Amino acid sequence: MKRLLIILLLTFIAFGCKTPEARRPISVKTGSFIDESVERNKQLNQEEHDRIQQIINNDSDISYISSENGFWYYYNTKIEGDSITPQFGDIINFNYDVKDLNGSAIYTSDELKTRDYAMDQEEIFTGLREGLKLMKAGETITFLFPSQKAYGYYGDSNKIGTNVPLICKVTINTITPKETN
Repeated sequence: MKRLLIILLLTFIAFGCKTPEARRPISVKTGSFIDESVERNKQLNQEEHDRIQQIINNDSDISYISSENGFWYYYNTKIEGDSITPQFGDIINFNYDVKDLNGSAIYTSDELKTRDYAMDQEEIFTGLREGLKLMKAGETITFLFPSQKAYGYYGDSNKIGTNVPLICKVTINTITPKETN
């Protein structure tokens, strides 16, 4: 009798303890939202590129340079000869203003004030950070940034809205090399 009871108990333990089955999803995501978002972004990028290209074509007396980082610029003041460009950690003292593609001021240089920036160690929008790396002390450059190189989808939570391409006129006053210890 004990044997039968032990066999029944072991059988119950072996077959009575099933692991729970995973629940299957009710619906399967197809990725259509992602595909639609990609298409919207491609269209927005093309529209901004076309607007910037129109500005460049209308300014035939200005020689614009296309950067490898996805924005355009021209020199208002260019320093020839040997001079340093900012490196990681260098302190850059600069002034700039921000306009929309119609040339309307968003922020004036008086509003933004003269700024000190530690290269690649502080928050600043992508296009401006990449643009500063191209400059030397004493130079003034006007940049045309598509929205993805400016404040992108989120804007600046103040005057710059969603997906706004920008024109920034930037002057570097000084570049102070990072102190090496």
